[in-house]
Amino acid sequence: MFSLQDLLGQDQGAAATDQIASQVGADSSMVNTAIQYALPAILGGLANNAATPQGAESLNAALDNDHSDGGVLGNLGGLAGMIFGGQEQSPPPRQADAGGILGHILGGSQGAVVQDVSQKSGLGMGQVAQIIMMLAPIVMSYLGQQKQQQNVGADGLGGLLGGLLGGAQPQAAPQSSGNAMIDMATSMLDSDRDGSAMDDIASMAFKYMTNK
Repeated sequence: MFSLQDLLGQDQGAAATDQIASQVGADSSMVNTAIQYALPAILGGLANNAATPQGAESLNAALDNDHSDGGVLGNLGGLAGMIFGGQEQSPPPRQADAGGILGHILGGSQGAVVQDVSQKSGLGMGQVAQIIMMLAPIVMSYLGQQKQQQNVGADGLGGLLGGLLGGAQPQAAPQSSGNAMIDMATSMLDSDRDGSAMDDIASMAFKYMTNK
């Protein structure tokens, strides 16, 4: 399994997990479990985007314009406020616009990913939606930072994401790729949603926050 500690390092990853758990109001161990299921879906969605020249150029531009300095990683304590504080005030800054980021990354798979992570972690769908909204800017900031440090262009993003996913690209075929993270991501992103019109993640998160 792949946690924020694996992505960001032990100290920063643990701090980010605790911040997310505090926002969600759930036990850190359950939140960590949800994160371990959600991260492959986010990374897999990004890798799918980077698999086409147009998608790679779009992702490259987003990283250059909004996430090149890894700024969110330096202000994890204020991340929840940036994402959720603007729902009735001004819009969040672009580097923390989780709803917009997730729309590009997951598209129509947003509801399926939330449902899948909720079932596997035992957390409610509203809580999972909040978790994924906080993960999206963290992942983008990390990628922006790595892109700068490794001097990676659009044509190198697939390799960068493939390395995070275990050195291989997501596969469209139903057979196992031999990589647990890729199989998990592919399963969630390709789920049969039976035509149901589930809310996007941002709507689910804000509804949960309003009603709790």
